[in-house]
Amino acid sequence: MKDERGFSLMELMIVLALIVIILAMAIPSMREAQMNANETSAVASIRAINQAEVQYQAAYGGYADSLANLGGADPCTKSRATACLLDQSLAGGVKSGYNFEAIGANPADGDNTTFVAAAAPQVFGHSGRRMFCSTEKNVIRADPNSGGSTTPANAEHCNAFHALK
Repeated sequence: MKDERGFSLMELMIVLALIVIILAMAIPSMREAQMNANETSAVASIRAINQAEVQYQAAYGGYADSLANLGGADPCTKSRATACLLDQSLAGGVKSGYNFEAIGANPADGDNTTFVAAAAPQVFGHSGRRMFCSTEKNVIRADPNSGGSTTPANAEHCNAFHALK
């Protein structure tokens, strides 16, 4: 009698088929979890931008002209152009699958009296779905983004979003 060792081709094919079935069920769940994590990070980043805008306004008398004014390269020297309040990735406008903007507006005596901070997914349905924003009122708002936009909202659109609870 012959001493058989190892697995037959049929046994290997069955195991491979089972692995493929398990992966087919797990991958959509992992993608959904990643999008939820990206959206949670976007909300935290909008909150950080709000805090940075408040600190910028206290230090320089008005809100920052742009998101870049709230950051700065290491080593950072504090000034109106580089306030050193945000990390480089967020101040650069992209973080955790989301595009960010912060724009100062309504200048009076050379200082911005309002701002809007907004976030939109880099790739709709892959890095996230919802859009987020906030204004100088520091209320974070969300929109389901049924249009699939990847461009952060302006102040007018932000005011139409629903406040997060």
